[in-house]
Amino acid sequence: MTTDGIWSYSSVSGHTEGQRLTGFTVAAVDGTIGRVDRQADESGMRHLIVDTGVWLFGRSVLIPVGVVTAIDPTAQEIKVACTEEEIKAAPRFHTDRETLDPGYLAGVGDYYRSLPPRPSTTA
Repeated sequence: MTTDGIWSYSSVSGHTEGQRLTGFTVAAVDGTIGRVDRQADESGMRHLIVDTGVWLFGRSVLIPVGVVTAIDPTAQEIKVACTEEEIKAAPRFHTDRETLDPGYLAGVGDYYRSLPPRPSTTA
């Protein structure tokens, strides 16, 4: 993960413009965290809203696409450069109002930028 481009897909992630990721499984470096419920590509602050189901008691999390390390369209899986605990500790996502709040998004970006870098994985 890099400190620049937290809101942009890495050129090695496997993302293609216009790709729909809704329904894809999201895997942290140490386990599956949920499925993509929504994606935001239009704001310049691209991110995924991931429904964690029972993993976090039905909580959703907002993940900037800059932490995506690999997208496997065949397996419908997205890998991210974070651990489950790092994602659990991220700023809490409550409702869609946060996706419109520049302060909340800045805090999320700062949080994910502060995480230790990890080597990229392949799909």
